[in-house]
Amino acid sequence: MLSNIEIQNIIPHRYPFLLVDKVIELDPGKSVTAIKNVTANEPFFQGHFPGYPLMPGVLIVEALAQAAGIAVAVNEENKGKLGVFSGIENMKFKKQVVPGDTLVLKAEITAFRHGLAKAKVSASVDGQVAAEGEIKFMLVDVQK
Repeated sequence: MLSNIEIQNIIPHRYPFLLVDKVIELDPGKSVTAIKNVTANEPFFQGHFPGYPLMPGVLIVEALAQAAGIAVAVNEENKGKLGVFSGIENMKFKKQVVPGDTLVLKAEITAFRHGLAKAKVSASVDGQVAAEGEIKFMLVDVQK
């Protein structure tokens, strides 16, 4: 299990864009299960949508990508690298995510070669799939 502070030592994201609160299962380089607690005070709910708050699908995908990035970035040879999207495929949204939900993020790394990763991902609430699909990302050196 990884706490929020430990996650911040692995990936560079910070509030308000850090979308993984804790990791509950981790098989480095292979898979991860993480949690995002969706609260009413998330900044995006002010405009999406007033009176009917929904977590934007793109932020669910970003949360999944951050979780998958943790699974890869935790390995010593990848420390300090930044994961950037290179593709999103077959992403389906099946359930709305609202304040009060606990979003369970799962990622299985299906391929990783030469800094390029592919992951099968799913996000669920109370055992119901909210989103699922495949993401691709590459690890790059951070330019300073």
